[in-house]
Amino acid sequence: MDCDLLIIGGGVNGCGIARDAAGRGLKVLLVEQDDLAGHTSSASTKLIHGGLRYLEYYEFRLVREALIEREKLLHIAPHIIWPLRFVMPMPPTGRPGWMIRLGLFLYDHLGGRGSLPGSRGVPLNGPFGAGIKPDIARGFAYSDCWVEDSRLVVLNALDARERGADIRTRTRFTGAARDAEGWIATIAGEDGERTVRARAIVNAAGPWVDHVVGAARGAHPERPPRLVKGSHIIVPRLFDGEHAYILQNLDKRIAFAIPYERDFTLIGTTDVPWHDDPAAPAISVEETAYLCASVSRYFAKPVNPEDVVHSYSGVRPLFDDGSTSASAVTRDYVLKLGEENGPQILSVFGGKITTYRRLAEHALEKLAPFLPPMGEPWTDREPLPGGDVGDFELLLSEIRRRWPFLSERTSWRLARAYGSRVNRVLRDATSLAELGEDLGGGLHTREVDYLVTQEWARTADDILWRRSKLLLHVPPGTRERLERYLAR
Repeated sequence: MDCDLLIIGGGVNGCGIARDAAGRGLKVLLVEQDDLAGHTSSASTKLIHGGLRYLEYYEFRLVREALIEREKLLHIAPHIIWPLRFVMPMPPTGRPGWMIRLGLFLYDHLGGRGSLPGSRGVPLNGPFGAGIKPDIARGFAYSDCWVEDSRLVVLNALDARERGADIRTRTRFTGAARDAEGWIATIAGEDGERTVRARAIVNAAGPWVDHVVGAARGAHPERPPRLVKGSHIIVPRLFDGEHAYILQNLDKRIAFAIPYERDFTLIGTTDVPWHDDPAAPAISVEETAYLCASVSRYFAKPVNPEDVVHSYSGVRPLFDDGSTSASAVTRDYVLKLGEENGPQILSVFGGKITTYRRLAEHALEKLAPFLPPMGEPWTDREPLPGGDVGDFELLLSEIRRRWPFLSERTSWRLARAYGSRVNRVLRDATSLAELGEDLGGGLHTREVDYLVTQEWARTADDILWRRSKLLLHVPPGTRERLERYLAR
């Protein structure tokens, strides 16, 4: 048997399951057709949150689980996850104050008391009202967390590999059939096609989950997922302060306006049914106008489509629960096993980035009867790579003391990206020259070499968008210089 568990999909769910399974002693092979976090998992709103708006849909179990997970993830990855205060302005046409107070009371207590501050009413004539129209006088503040989403995926994959998993990017699953002992699957990578044997398969292919179901004989027949496109825009920074805004729209949806990469504001998201290729979603003119209008209702300075410096879209594979509105479809995950007898395939529908770790535990619980004996759950207490930092500010101070030649921005970026493992990137460098060529924006060839050899990076987008957000900061010509370096 080549592996106990073949995982299809290198998004947050697939990599989370790979990490958990490898740490329990299973032999794991994960295949991803593109880059890790190459699609949905790098196109989120980048929040670890309970999902305040889901309370309106009575998704109490989902919100409770997400709030509990928020605390655990903050503990195991404090370099890429950190607290963020949210302000909800109260316009005259919004939900009534008593409803907001009740929702926030539930939000504060559903997950038990944690380390984050609770909610409270706030006046908007001070710092919490930065940039907001003066006629919106009051609001509410509450806590959630920020996450570097694509780095969360990579760090799960990295930990899985260090625990024995085989992680293969640019490798497609092309089909599988069962026999008495397990699955015989075919995968195709850059070195050609090969056959692997696995005791069980996890189908965590995201928007392609139904394609895998169709290619694996014996998988559970299921309705295709509801594909919903969510789009975001990035504009020059709208307001001062480190808090974010959650804004009520006229259609009862909400939009976020979040400080992003110091110089920008991230605005999102939309919910649009998607029927085209999930590999190439792009924001529409209508979505851009919708997001601009959503924030312009609240901010003194309107946001216009020409202000957008970048946008991104992702396709979420939600379980089809029969809801008529894309916004109302459940964000909870659903795990479906295949035929009752014999080797199993488990398909993952839906889910939130916040609950990926618990999803992985549930997946292994379902597959346990079909796998060799394995260890107990463990991922709620073991830090992700670089996550054993203790106090982030102390880490940042140590980086600036040890490598004083780094700019303030670069030292902060490296601390956030690599945490306590930053020394594996910078090693014993005593000057910028020792980090190799500066390709632009503080990206040196030594860091590129690390990302290629240790984090599966292959292309300029892998490095400038998913392993970092340097794409927003580098000068013209950086992409071309990086592509030439990678080609060598």
